[in-house]
Amino acid sequence: MPENVARKVISAHLLDGRMEPGEEISIRIDQTLTQDATGTLVMQELEALHLDRIETELSVQYVDHNLLQADEKNAEDHEFLRSAALRYGLWFSKPGNGVSHPTHMQRFGVPGKTLAGSDSHTPAAGSLGMLAIGVGGLEVAMAIAGHPLYLRMPQIWGVELTGRLPEWCSAKDVILEMLRRHGVKGGLGRIIEYHGSGLATLTAMDRHVIANMGAELGATTSIFPADIAVRDFLQCEGREEDFVELLADDGADYDLHEHIDLSTIEPLIAKPSSPGNVVPVREVVGEDVSQVVIGSSANPGLRDFAIVAAMVSGRQTVPSVSFDVNPSSREILSDLTGMGATLELVMAGARIHQSGCMGCIGMGQAPATDKNSLRTMPRNFPGRSGTREDSVWLCSPETAAASALTGVITDPRNWAREVGMPYPKIEFPARAAINTAMLVAPLPEEEARGVELVKGPNISSLPELPRLPDRLEAPVLLVVGDDISTDEISPAGARALPFRSNIPKLAEFTFTQIDETYPARAEEVAKSTGHFIVGGDNYGQGSSREHAAITPRHLGLHAVIAKSFARIHWQNLANFGVLALEFENPDDYDTIRQGDVLILDGVREAIRSGARLTVFDVTRELEIPVHHRLSRRQVNDVLAGGLIPNLARQG
Repeated sequence: MPENVARKVISAHLLDGRMEPGEEISIRIDQTLTQDATGTLVMQELEALHLDRIETELSVQYVDHNLLQADEKNAEDHEFLRSAALRYGLWFSKPGNGVSHPTHMQRFGVPGKTLAGSDSHTPAAGSLGMLAIGVGGLEVAMAIAGHPLYLRMPQIWGVELTGRLPEWCSAKDVILEMLRRHGVKGGLGRIIEYHGSGLATLTAMDRHVIANMGAELGATTSIFPADIAVRDFLQCEGREEDFVELLADDGADYDLHEHIDLSTIEPLIAKPSSPGNVVPVREVVGEDVSQVVIGSSANPGLRDFAIVAAMVSGRQTVPSVSFDVNPSSREILSDLTGMGATLELVMAGARIHQSGCMGCIGMGQAPATDKNSLRTMPRNFPGRSGTREDSVWLCSPETAAASALTGVITDPRNWAREVGMPYPKIEFPARAAINTAMLVAPLPEEEARGVELVKGPNISSLPELPRLPDRLEAPVLLVVGDDISTDEISPAGARALPFRSNIPKLAEFTFTQIDETYPARAEEVAKSTGHFIVGGDNYGQGSSREHAAITPRHLGLHAVIAKSFARIHWQNLANFGVLALEFENPDDYDTIRQGDVLILDGVREAIRSGARLTVFDVTRELEIPVHHRLSRRQVNDVLAGGLIPNLARQG
C-alpha cells in the first residue's frame, strides 16, 4: 500500500500499538533536544532516574532562552546544564551559540530520524523530513534514558502546495494562512504533511518557518519530504553524507486533505493576542508601531534577515520605532556579516542582540504598555513579551521591515511601489560559515562518570509528589476561559524565567497574569484540601513547559476540569499526577463558579476501571458528569502521584 512520509517514519520506529488514529502507540526516539528554560528540570529528572549515560543516538542541551545574566541565577543554571551534559553524555551548545531549532537543523538534523524535544517548536525539524515532536521535559528525560515515547496516533493531514509565492510574500504568510483558515485548535490530533509541486519553490529554511508554527495550530507535528531542497541545505552545511531521500509513495493517501495555491497568498498578520487572530495586512495598515523585532525560531533563516537588510539598506528606520534584530545562530550572524548585511542593519538603526530567543520568551525587548510591537516570532499570547498589557503582532520579515521604515503597519507591496524598489535578488553563500567552537562534545563514558553536577543555591530538587487521594473535596480556586496558554499558567519573562530550576520560588508566579492572588490562596489550602481548576476549550495551549503542570501541583492542585486540553499540557498533567477531566456536557462549564466546593468520591477505582465519574458541586447542589481520556499507563502514573513516583514504586 502506498505510504506517506509521516507513516513511513512512524512505522520504522514503531515499538507498540496500532497505527490507527486515536490509538496509543509507542515509538523509538533517535535524538532529543532540550533548552535551558525546560532543560534544568530534565537534568534534575535524569538525576532522579539515576541515569548513567544517554541511550539515544544523540542528545543536545542548548542554552538559548535565559541568556540575560542580570544576576547569578541564569549563570548558575548554565553551569548546572553544562555539568549535566558532561556527566550524562549530551552535546552542550553554549550560551549565544544559537536558538535550538535552527542550530539543531544546521548541525544535527537527519532525514527519517525521530526527535523528541522539551520545546513545543521542536516540530521545526520536520523541515528536514524528521518526525520531530514537542513534549514535556519528563518525556524527554525518559527518551534520553532509553524509554519509548508514547502518543496517540494522529491523523495525517495532507496539505498540497501548488504554485509559487508572489513577491513580497514568504513562508511566514503560508503558515499564517493555515492559522487564518483553522485557528489555534485546527491541528489537534493531527500531523500536517506538506506535499505537492509548490514544494520545489520552498527552501529547507522556508519549510522550517512553516513546520515551526504548526505548533500554533495545535498539531502533533509537521513534516516535509526529504528531497532536493533538503539535500541542498545539508550540502551547504557540509553534511552531505547525512542526506537520505524520503518521499511519499506515488498514490499515497491522507486522512484529511487541504490545498493551498501559493500564488494566491498575500501578506498576512496575526493581531493581538493570538497566533490564530490572522487578517490580511491591508486591513490594518496605518496602525502605529513602536517596536519591530526580527528573529526567533519562527523566522531563523539567512534569507529572513538578509531580506530585511536589503529593504533597509541606505535607509533609516523612523525615530519612533525600536528596531531589534536577534540573529538565530552564530552561523547566521557570521554569514550576514560576510555578506555585508549586518552593517546595513546597523546603519539603518538596528540593535543587534545575542543569538538566542530573547524577546520571543520575554527575556528582554519587552515593549511599552499598549504600544504595538511587530515581531517575526511564533507567539503573541498575552504577556508573553514580558509586558503585562502588551500588543504584539506576528508577521513576515517583509512586513516587519516595511513597518519599521514607516512607523505604521505597512503592506510591503505598497511600500515597494512607493519607493520604487524591486523585490531583492540576494546572493547567498554556497557554503555556510560553519563554526562548531561553541558546541561542546560529550566526554568519553569513563571520564563522564567522574563529573559532579554543579548546583547553585537557586537549583532545587524535584518536589515530593503524593499519590492521588480516593476522595477529593476541595474548592475551585480558578475558573478560566478558552485557550488558556502555558504562558498564562507559568509566565515567561525576565522576572520568572530565572527560577525555572527552583520550583517553590517559581510557584509564586503561577497564574499571576490571570489572578495575582492565586498562589497565596492555593498555598493556604494546599496542606488541607488542595484545590480544583476549571477551564474552557484547549486548556494549556502553547509552550511545552512542564512547569505549568508542576507548579500548580506543588500548590496543591488535584484536578483540572475543562472542556478540552492541549496535547502536551494534558500529558504533562498526567506526568505529575494531576487528574485531567473533561465535561461530558460542555455547557456544564457555565454552572461552576470560583469558590464552589467540589466532591469527587471513589476516584481511584473509578479512573482505574473506566467507570462513570460524577463531580458533585456542593455549593450549587449539582451533579456534573465528567470523563478522562487517560490510557491505562497514564492512569497508573496519576494514581501514583506522577511518572517518577510510579517508576520508584515499581523499582
